[in-house]
Amino acid sequence: MRVPDPAEWPALNAELTPTSELIPYARNYRTHPEEQVAGVMASIMEWGVTRPILRDEDGTVIAGHCTLRAAMRLGIEQVPTVIAKGWSDAKKRAYVIADNRLAEKAGTDRELLAMELAELGEADFDVELTGYSMDEVADLIEAQQPDSGNDGGGAPPEEFPEAGDDIATEFRCPSCGYEWSGKPK
Repeated sequence: MRVPDPAEWPALNAELTPTSELIPYARNYRTHPEEQVAGVMASIMEWGVTRPILRDEDGTVIAGHCTLRAAMRLGIEQVPTVIAKGWSDAKKRAYVIADNRLAEKAGTDRELLAMELAELGEADFDVELTGYSMDEVADLIEAQQPDSGNDGGGAPPEEFPEAGDDIATEFRCPSCGYEWSGKPK
């Protein structure tokens, strides 16, 4: 397999293109729910368009449909694009699928994600700009906290040290969280 010469890479030649000249690929199977479009709009308002839209020589969008939709809703008249020069129709159609499918195969290190989101929140950054709601952020962070062990389950230990009559009659195992009442022996 031959790696294309870097001089042929579309990403090296970004240019501003009027949004009115870009044509969404009619058979793009990827859907973009309103929540995603709104998130991309917020992202553009915070950081601008950070990835150019990939298009063919006729202006048909190959990758970046949601970015285009968000930019148009914001009234942005030009967006950065790169052109897939000389790509066959089959190559363009296959890339539409590959670009979407390969992104789906990414994983998530939830521990690192929770740490990053927590630190952004501590820095008073609007973490919802990351695409996560505050409830999702809270759930991610909470899921990374060590268990308190206080679920009431488990059994009491077999033995406790001798105790006098002057101690409380409510007991809780520090290991498993099991709680019970009784008179000391």
